[in-house]
Amino acid sequence: MRFLVVGAGALGGYFGGRLLEAGRDVTFLLRPRRAAQLAKTGLVVQSPFGNLQLPAPAHVLAEDIKAPFDVVVVGSKAYDLEATMDSFAPAVGPNTLILPLLNGMKHIDRLVERFGSERVLGGLCMISATLDDEGRVLHLNDMHGLSYGERAGGRSARVDAIAAQFADATFNATASETIMQDMWEKWVFIASAAGLTSLMRASIGDIVAAGGEDVALSIFNECCAIAAHNGFAPRPAAIQRGRAVVTTAGSPMTASMYKDIVRGAQVEADHIVGDLLGRAPRGDSAVPSVLRTAYVHLKAYEAKRAREAA
Repeated sequence: MRFLVVGAGALGGYFGGRLLEAGRDVTFLLRPRRAAQLAKTGLVVQSPFGNLQLPAPAHVLAEDIKAPFDVVVVGSKAYDLEATMDSFAPAVGPNTLILPLLNGMKHIDRLVERFGSERVLGGLCMISATLDDEGRVLHLNDMHGLSYGERAGGRSARVDAIAAQFADATFNATASETIMQDMWEKWVFIASAAGLTSLMRASIGDIVAAGGEDVALSIFNECCAIAAHNGFAPRPAAIQRGRAVVTTAGSPMTASMYKDIVRGAQVEADHIVGDLLGRAPRGDSAVPSVLRTAYVHLKAYEAKRAREAA
């Protein structure tokens, strides 16, 4: 099975590197700058589960793709999705499967529109990783899960084929029969944590110390209600876990979106928070919700960032 991993950043570099370590047929789709960097240093992964040094991993530039791949793994940022789809489009043939690892749901709609529903799987990953200034993949926590499955639910021969490829790789792979439910539950948590810590510009522990536990629960409950309105009410375990995480005293946790704001980077405001708001039931409250307030805060940040860059 031939895998095309789009990019060799934190997500693509980690999971693609682990598949290469397991002897799988993996090619990275790279931009010229990253290709030159990997040609010089190789793909370097530093992880609690073992470091990797993979010299000159196979790669291709978008203009050089000559034939379809069996599976295209996509882990780009949402704001890069349109350009990313253009780059890997030549790799998509009649039997190609696209495995996206983005958060939220809007990317699924766009991938389906572009490539057809039958080619798009559901997927998510649970990992904290980043690239350092030298292009090394730094795995920052003790989670490295990747879940995938048919969006309609159940198992299929093609999911089983991917499962066989992932079976002995050094990450926790799960062929899920409820991948859309899994994705919605992660979206609820990500939107809650991103909206809350970005709005307050603080960690969960600092928000709790300020007496903001009710605010944290309000945004989490609102996200849960939106998921339920769309037919994906979070399961009891997910609710219990989410409520505990956003109200843990002393927790240093901040969402990656908050970290992006701190360093003045681009954020996924529309994809993570705005799209969730857009799927909420119509309300007539004159008082903006916490989620709505968080979204306006993120859009104001984007407006300020764009003005200062002009």
